[in-house]
Amino acid sequence: MREPTYIKLLETGELKERVEKAKEMLLECTVCPRECKVNRLDNKTGFCKTGKNVYVASFFPHHGEEFPIRGRYGSGTIFFSYCNLGCVYCQNYDISQLGEGKEISPEELAAIMLYLQEEGCHNINWVTPSHIVPQLIEATYIAAQKGLKIPIVYNTSSYDSIESLKLLDGIVDIYLADLKYLNEEYGRKYSKVKNYPQVAKEAIKEMHRQVGDLKTDEHGIAYRGLLVRHLVLPNDISTSKEVIDFLKSVSPNMHVNIMAQYHPYYKAYDYPELNRRITTKEYFDALEYTEKAGLNIVKD
Repeated sequence: MREPTYIKLLETGELKERVEKAKEMLLECTVCPRECKVNRLDNKTGFCKTGKNVYVASFFPHHGEEFPIRGRYGSGTIFFSYCNLGCVYCQNYDISQLGEGKEISPEELAAIMLYLQEEGCHNINWVTPSHIVPQLIEATYIAAQKGLKIPIVYNTSSYDSIESLKLLDGIVDIYLADLKYLNEEYGRKYSKVKNYPQVAKEAIKEMHRQVGDLKTDEHGIAYRGLLVRHLVLPNDISTSKEVIDFLKSVSPNMHVNIMAQYHPYYKAYDYPELNRRITTKEYFDALEYTEKAGLNIVKD
């Protein structure tokens, strides 16, 4: 089994230094691109409604991810509560927007990670991590000292701070990144955030710089690299061709999952253009464009 890169950071003392650097970002919070500037170490909260500690909604061996992520024994998935986006169509809105979950300490989070490893999971999968990077680094430091030795998956909307991502360099082995749309207006209207396309593009380029294209072992299970998810939305709100063109510009060998499971969840019914499933044609148009671009298509 290949050793995750954070083990070397632990041995050199760099991982402990990252914990301290990351915590400083919480004093006047700049953890994500919203830069709310509140003192989260004093339990003040900004957009993400998260103070000093993280909230966890659930954790379990997940068998519904892409095969390179889930493998045979599942991905050790931890669903974190709250989010730095406000997507009107979020299928997990009870967690991301309503905050369903339990507040836990870094020590408790480390224990969860070790439990998932003991269950035989191929990796630790952080779902919605962008607003809690310092806490995750601290938990990894604690868990690594106690024997954590499986890869970490950073499962993100891609609305990530470059500063936070650089602190994760050498800690995260696998980036699992959504790229929603490359239209500024859509980002504001449907995800309630400014500069989504610009921020997400820079974040994905940084992720790829760190880990490169997706790499799998002899069993087809990922141990390092970037996999990008793209959810096809009705009426080409997902700007799929622009997304694929951008991903190809980052790497002609990019691994991509073109996703068809859109449902009008949460507040999508308030937006007529989002108030339906996608058509077969909408999905296959996006899929065929990806195939013609020569990217590596990964399926669920």
